[in-house]
Amino acid sequence: MANLDIDPFIVMEVMSQAAKLEQEGADVMHMEVGQPGTGACQASVAAVTKAMTEGLSLGYTVALGQPELRQRIANHYRQNYGVGLTIDQIAITAGASGAFVLAFLAAFKKGDRVALASPGYPAYRNILVALGMEVVTLPCDDGTGFQPTVEILERVDNLAGLIVASPANPTGTMLSETELKRLTDYCSSRFIRLISDEIYHGLTYGKEATTAWSFDKQTVVINSFSKYFSMTGWRVGWMLMPPDLAQSIERLAQNLFICPPTVSQVAAAGSFDGLEELDNHIEVYQESRALLLQRLPQMGITRLAPADGAFYVYAFIGHLTDNSLDWCKQLLNEAHVAATPGVDFDQDRGHQWARFSFAGSTQTVTTALDRLEKWLQKS
Repeated sequence: MANLDIDPFIVMEVMSQAAKLEQEGADVMHMEVGQPGTGACQASVAAVTKAMTEGLSLGYTVALGQPELRQRIANHYRQNYGVGLTIDQIAITAGASGAFVLAFLAAFKKGDRVALASPGYPAYRNILVALGMEVVTLPCDDGTGFQPTVEILERVDNLAGLIVASPANPTGTMLSETELKRLTDYCSSRFIRLISDEIYHGLTYGKEATTAWSFDKQTVVINSFSKYFSMTGWRVGWMLMPPDLAQSIERLAQNLFICPPTVSQVAAAGSFDGLEELDNHIEVYQESRALLLQRLPQMGITRLAPADGAFYVYAFIGHLTDNSLDWCKQLLNEAHVAATPGVDFDQDRGHQWARFSFAGSTQTVTTALDRLEKWLQKS
């Protein structure tokens, strides 16, 4: 049997190249990865410390995760979205990545056609391909806010699923409440399973994010403790499960993962006691975002996707290069600034785009922009 031919997740390769330079003594400014510069909040750390020192069991939990954590998530939806749900509708997963695997396996069968926006998060595409599904890319641009629309979907036949993300990676764009409802209604009326990636909820600038479960509980909603909650390496996320998929998801979770990491679940439950600390991180992101939106145009990089949420600026660099992969390699090697080439997110048009993450400290962003400006002046 031949090995699977899966595309790389290029941002991870950029991280690896940056780490190699750092091992050689270089001072690299990281703008390639969506990893908060902050760690887990103090309430999370305290919860884990208590579990360790008091000898609480950190053995297996049930496959769908600790009931206590699932209840805190249910409370979160009631308080923040006005959406009522029970813990039986919630699955704790090994990061959002684990949720995608479970959701795709439960919702689709081999050969199913699943649509997603391009540019978009590359792991959607790569996981679907690995599982034998057919990826249908929906070219999106400034005219649609880099988001899929009902009008675009009407031109595509025989879809089993649609993946949307709001805020989106790499563009930071958001679907309005009206647009999200149109998409959920369209998918519901045509038996298209909607997968709503909501991992950047909580990281918005002047707009409020809406959960797809406000409109349709047949939608699979996926979220994570990695972004707003600053817990990337803990690898813990969650999923809201439609009733007809819940049993399949639970059995898949039992067999594929046994359970999510228990210590990470303890930390995740504690994070709901640290929301004030986590909200303070938004001020740092806002300052860094403002720096990018001001200084990139001053350098001649003027076409930017609306960074309404998340912590990315997706920038057109077609006047500078037709090869974003080589451009980002040169930027890393010569200026020691790590950025992600657009081909990671859009295989057809991404050679003229790059993504800059402002998830790190404001000082990191400032230094990176200073280096980028000098590098461009020399080029």
